[in-house]
Amino acid sequence: MSRRDTRLDRDIAAMLAARAFTEIRRLAGNLQRRPEDSTLDENLDRIRFLSNLCHNLPGITRPSTWRPSRRGTSGSSREQAMDKRPMSWTWNTAGPDGQAWMLRHIEQAGLTWTPPPPLPANRKGPLPMTLRQQVGVLLGRWPVRAPVGRQPLPTEANVLKALNTAAVCALYEEAGRLRLGLGKGGPWLPAHLDPDAVHYIVPDPADYYWPGRPNAEGGQIRWWQCTMLLRMYDGEQVSGMLAVLPETFAVLPSTVPRREQLRLVHRARAIERDTYLWSRDHEADCSPRLCGFLPESADEPPPGQ
Repeated sequence: MSRRDTRLDRDIAAMLAARAFTEIRRLAGNLQRRPEDSTLDENLDRIRFLSNLCHNLPGITRPSTWRPSRRGTSGSSREQAMDKRPMSWTWNTAGPDGQAWMLRHIEQAGLTWTPPPPLPANRKGPLPMTLRQQVGVLLGRWPVRAPVGRQPLPTEANVLKALNTAAVCALYEEAGRLRLGLGKGGPWLPAHLDPDAVHYIVPDPADYYWPGRPNAEGGQIRWWQCTMLLRMYDGEQVSGMLAVLPETFAVLPSTVPRREQLRLVHRARAIERDTYLWSRDHEADCSPRLCGFLPESADEPPPGQ
């Protein structure tokens, strides 16, 4: 993949964002004039379509040196693909109507552009540890490291803890009740986790969720983004992301030997399939007979990432 493709993707993103803003401005004016050739609801639907399609484009336009969202990891195969072709996510999630809109404006601009290939599938199971990671386990180096310019997590966060299924569900319920933003309660998770399995949790914030960064309310993030290693009822291990208050995490018992903790942290970070992707593959077979879950009983299964 050439650097020209990367640069052209960024130019395409800038052009499409400008076209979307122009169309939204025209549609917003029509909300007041209400011309006979379009209704108010049609204009609002079109604005929503353009906003959903193009809200990531301004970020694509900025040239930057790609880094994984967590230090010490190589990033998922999808992250690496999107680094090579910045338009990969927008193109592959746009759907036929969105792709047609993009191609029409690209053609009108007189540009020759090859769309990105499909995003790589998230593989089952973890990637093998690198030699550096194996050495780190032998030397007892904790894998979770602070982003440049940020304070490390406190010592009490540098631990992986084992949980039973009831404890996992209780943490998700608390995150939803407190509206922390990552994770929510509901019937989906207890119906699909292995009820007898041991699951794992470790504070592992991405750079953009590191404690102290601004939150949506104008304050600072006060919770820890934790990586979950969950065993589903079919035996597959998947990852999950959950916001947990430091005081909640502190009272969870710690029973896992230190070297095993290090190995499991690397495993949790290396698994590309999460609860959302697992649920998407399971959705067609989901039924009360198979897993005891009524799909219509929840608006947004599974718990949010």
